[in-house]
This record gives sequence, C-alpha cells and structure tokens, in this order.
Amino acid sequence: MKVAIFGQYYQNDTRPIIKDIFVFFNRNNVELVIEEKFLQILYKEEIVGKKYNTFASHHDLDSSFDILISIGGDGTILRAATFVRDSGIPILGVNAGRLGFLAKVQKENIESFLQIVLEKKYTISERTLLTIDCSPNCADIDINFAMNEVSVSRKDTTSMITIETYLNGEYLNSYWADGLIIATPTGSTGYSLSCGGPILTPEVNALVITPIAPHNLNARPLVIPDETEIKLKVSGREEQYLVSLDSRITSISNNSELLIKKTPFKINMVEIPEETFLKTLRTKLLWGEDKRN
Repeated sequence: MKVAIFGQYYQNDTRPIIKDIFVFFNRNNVELVIEEKFLQILYKEEIVGKKYNTFASHHDLDSSFDILISIGGDGTILRAATFVRDSGIPILGVNAGRLGFLAKVQKENIESFLQIVLEKKYTISERTLLTIDCSPNCADIDINFAMNEVSVSRKDTTSMITIETYLNGEYLNSYWADGLIIATPTGSTGYSLSCGGPILTPEVNALVITPIAPHNLNARPLVIPDETEIKLKVSGREEQYLVSLDSRITSISNNSELLIKKTPFKINMVEIPEETFLKTLRTKLLWGEDKRN
C-alpha cells in the first residue's frame, strides 16, 4: 500500500495524532510519501526521524497512490484537493482542527479507522467542484477549481456591489449585497451556511446561490441543478472586486463577466461507515440534543 500524507501546520496537541499515524503505517509496512514542506516541519519538531520520499505538487501524485491522508481541519482538506486534482486519489481527513465536516477521523479513533483504510473497507463519496472563466481573460488564478464555493465580494469599499446573475443564459436577479456565494453540496456546510444557506447532503446534484448580507430581504438562497451555467456581472463604486475559490482570492476588474460551472472531474472523499454525514451533522450542530437541562 502507498499512502501520501499532507498537513499545513503543527501544534502541540497534534503531536500524538501525527505520531499515531506514522507508528501505525510503519508497523504495517505501508509506503509513506510526505508533502515536502510538512515533512520539514516534522523533522524540525522531531516528530519523525527517518527519511521519507516527498511530493511537492500534483505532478508527483499518480495512480500508484492508494490514498492521501490529510492531517488538520477542513481547510487542510481543501488544500489537499489541489494536490490530488483529477488523479482520483481518495482523501481521508484526520481531524486536528475544531469543526471538521470533512475531516471525519477523530483523534480518539485513529488506529481503528486506519485499520479500515488498510483493509480498504471504506466507501467513496464523490464531491462536485466548480471552475470559473473570466471575460475578458482577466483572472490570474493558478488553481482554477473550488471544492466548497466560488464567491464574489466587495473589495475596497463599504458600499454594496451589484451582482447581475444569469442561469443558462436567462436573467435571474441583480443582487445588491456585500457579495454572492455559489456553493457545492460540500460547501453548503461552510460559508453559505453561515449566510443562511441550506445544507445539502453530499450526493445531491445541486448548487446553492446564497447572497451575502443582501439589501433586499426577499433575496433568498436558491438551490439549482449542478449542470447549470451561472454567469455573473459585478459592478460597484470601486474599480475591482474580489473572487474567491475556497481560500484562494484574486481581484477582478469591474464589469468583467464570470462563467461558473461544474468541473468534468470530482474529488473522492473517503467515507468511514461509523462516521456518516448525518452523524457529523448531529455532532457538529448538536441536532437531537435537548440543551434545556
């Protein structure tokens, strides 16, 4: 078995998590390949001592890898997806953060869940991605896909912006707001949720359009089929506005047009039988718990 390991940072409380992962895989003679910068952190903190092969970009990951282990929170998984891209390598998130809708494996259950990985008794959840085209060609975006959401927002002003929105060429609305979020089912539990958007289960073939602090209170979130092409034309008092693909942000000139659509490939997320999406919702959002006592 060949496993890639990725993390973005190190904190004292993640030390036992990282050690448990390395001890388990080394004990079971699993070939480990570590992201280059993360391995340097592990050497510096003296968490690992032996030499490992490394990867530095998506070009270094191919079909010989069985899985990628992401150590951190949901943001780390979003970054891990930029390494995996269209390779089809499944991603398993080990939660060393706080909320963790994507990072399912908790530190208390690491060894039992890694055993499931070793025996390949997991299932795969395919996650939709979004990509954008800019007209004229004005977006300096190195990694042009988003697993959570594409959002547009005001940049250097406190004034609202106007987002003229079309679905498959038909005019929908002109949102007068701080911004607009186009979220995938994966992203429906993120930024969109905090702005009042609905939660979609991962297998739903849909997207959510959620306005950010709209001026008109009748501008409500809208669920649309994920095959829809969404065209946005943003205008405002400033010369530029911000476009964000997950956590990657670029500036776009006023009155440029954005075309947002689904990518031809998906990201494979590892699903552990004991950690279902509905269980995650109950745990993270405290559903079903009576807090009156």
